[in-house]
Amino acid sequence: MSTPIKNRIGGVFIPVSDIEKAKKWYSEILGLEGGEIYFGHIYTAPMDGTAGLILDTMPKWRDEKGNISPYQVPSIQFVTDDIHASFQFMKDNNVELLTEIEDDFYFVFRDPDGNVLMICKDVS
Repeated sequence: MSTPIKNRIGGVFIPVSDIEKAKKWYSEILGLEGGEIYFGHIYTAPMDGTAGLILDTMPKWRDEKGNISPYQVPSIQFVTDDIHASFQFMKDNNVELLTEIEDDFYFVFRDPDGNVLMICKDVS
């Protein structure tokens, strides 16, 4: 089938409450340097790979009380070459861990905004 839509993910959005705090936290956890804040509510993080990480306070998508739902399931996966060192790093940085290392392959954690995320061994 012919389609004008590319089979590539251009970016992954994560809803956050405070763009500066989120930028600082993700930069420390993922070792990010640089990136830009646009329009006062979007931070584009410099990432390796096919998709970019975009932190966004999403003012347009909040409810009448100003709230937005965080991800309640691990829908975004970060990769590592050393799952045990990554788990210990997150523990040492007081990140809320939701699981232990499962199947010697992945673990799940929560960011400061309540988003549930995952770290897995890189199989590429």
